[in-house]
This record gives sequence, structure tokens and C-alpha cells, in this order.
Amino acid sequence: MKNEGPIIIGICGGSGSGKTTIVKKIADIVEGFTVIPQDNYYKSFNKQVDNDHITAVNFDHPDAFDMDLLTEHMSLLRSGKSAPMPVYDFVNHRRSTETITIEPKGIIILEGIMIYADPRLRKLIDLKIYVDTPGDIRFIRRMLRDIEERGRTVDSVVEQYMNIVRPGHDEFIEPMKVYADLIIPEGGHNKRAMDVLSAFMHQTLKDLKTGEQG
Repeated sequence: MKNEGPIIIGICGGSGSGKTTIVKKIADIVEGFTVIPQDNYYKSFNKQVDNDHITAVNFDHPDAFDMDLLTEHMSLLRSGKSAPMPVYDFVNHRRSTETITIEPKGIIILEGIMIYADPRLRKLIDLKIYVDTPGDIRFIRRMLRDIEERGRTVDSVVEQYMNIVRPGHDEFIEPMKVYADLIIPEGGHNKRAMDVLSAFMHQTLKDLKTGEQG
């Protein structure tokens, strides 16, 4: 484990695997960490992307993300500097002109489906977690989320999943398991894994605080 600067924890896994649930549950137990969602670093798309043209853009490919900007921002945070995180509009698939200033804390959690696809990002991450959840559960969670939060129809969710999401998961996300230091089945619903992760974060923050005082 590196000692300089904030500690970066990566949480990777397929869409609907439970990455966000892990972050939410950890937030109820541990204070003093920053979360960077990789989803905020999607590129803006000029193509029409609605329920009738949902497969016009592949959001489940590494090239859909601005990896250069994400790497730059993670490097800034790693060095103790703030970073202007983009804001993404998931209804219109555009990056907003607004940004959110992210301040580095003792622990930074980078969460997303493709965070291990870029070797530059992997080098910046101290603890790599992979959330391993069965495909049927991931699909159901994704469908509920896209319908409730992103104005999608059932047919469009199914079409996108079969034509893009599932192939993208098999090609780009599932193979990322090899880089994981810790694999968590069922994400945030795995209580023992949550206990281990929260204990690690508590100890890390304690060590950092002790180091600062020393």
C-alpha cells in the first residue's frame, strides 16, 4: 500500500452489480472519504439517443469515457489538489457546462464499470475491488433504474442490454477481475465484505491522521 497522498480505492463491476450500494452503505459507517463516479466522465454524444435509437451509441465500451480527463483528475486528487469533476446529463447524454469541485480527502473511492480498463488509472488505485453479481440480478436492477431515473421504456432497456450491455460486459468488464485485490459477491448486500471494507477504511483513516499528527 502506498503511503503518499490520499488512498484510492477502486470499485468496479458490471452495470447494476451493486457498486453504488457499497458506497452508500460504507457512507453510513465511515466518514471522511470522497467518491468519484466514473459515469460523470462519459463523453458527450451528438447522435440522437432516445428510446427509439438507444443503440446508436455504445456506453459500455472504454472509448465512451474521457479516460484522459479522469486520469488527470485522479492524479490531481492523489497529489492532494482539488479537481473540477464534470456533471453529466443522463437524459440528454451530454456533459453539462457546470462542474463540481472535488476536494481530496484521506480516502478517495473511484467507482465505475471501466475503471480498470486503463493502465494509467490502475496504477493510481491502491485497493482494487470487483463486485461480482449474477447477470440476471444486474439486468433487473439496471432496468428498474433506467425506467425510474432515465425515462426509458422496457423495450429499449432490453434492446440495449442484449445488443450492447451484455456483450460489453463479457468483453471489457468481466476480464477486469484479474486486476482485483478483492472480489465481493453481491455487492453491498454482502455484510461480511462490508465489515472488512469498513474496517480497512477506518484503520486507513486512523493511520493517516496519526501520520499527520506525527
